[in-house]
Amino acid sequence: MIRACMFILGASGMMVLTACSEHSAPSAPLSTQANTPAEVAFPGAGGFVSGITNPYLNFATGRTFRFEGETPDGHETIVTQVTRKTKRIMGVTTTVVHDQGYLNGVLAEDTIDWYAQDAAGNVWYFGEDSKEIVNGQVVSTAGSWQAGVNGAVPGIIMLANPQKGDSYRQEFAEGVAEDEARVVSLNESVTVPYGSFTGCLETLEWTSLEPGARGYKFYASGTGVILELGKHGERTELVSITN
Repeated sequence: MIRACMFILGASGMMVLTACSEHSAPSAPLSTQANTPAEVAFPGAGGFVSGITNPYLNFATGRTFRFEGETPDGHETIVTQVTRKTKRIMGVTTTVVHDQGYLNGVLAEDTIDWYAQDAAGNVWYFGEDSKEIVNGQVVSTAGSWQAGVNGAVPGIIMLANPQKGDSYRQEFAEGVAEDEARVVSLNESVTVPYGSFTGCLETLEWTSLEPGARGYKFYASGTGVILELGKHGERTELVSITN
């Protein structure tokens, strides 16, 4: 059994440990590890730095990541570009990251994400503008949200010093975006087209909006995300990085 402890962003701006219960599978940020951050402070606009240097993301300005994989619907290609653009959200200057997802070579999703790193090295996620595209036309913006709008709050996309068992909310816009994650390993070996890596960080991800769905991501320090095992059986691998 897993002891579940939920974190919320309180009025003081703290990710606060609020309640614990027993569960057989995660449905909220969970941990039994001593190193789990019981509270992670949202530092306010003055507590953020320019750019993103957390080695598990490797989000240098101008860098582009290319991922490929197979899904039940066909061959998927994801191109992630760390742009030179910024967007000010809740008084914080965020980095604009552009994700484009192609299915069998045709653009299927076009998303803008907003990230910022605090002075401690935690990378916060401030929202996304997501568009689902069919036959060249936008058919849905489901999943779009922005921190500070309609009660949405920033989440943590990567901790400064992740430890096994650490759990955190990645995003929160009620009923729209409620992804959460837990660090499950710090010593995985992974081979993808881009290369072979040891000492990789592995995270488990889930959302209460899709009960039972689970996904895993693998990160190599100094490289970033190298492998994603999707919530519906997808396997997406890092193919290239260009600057």
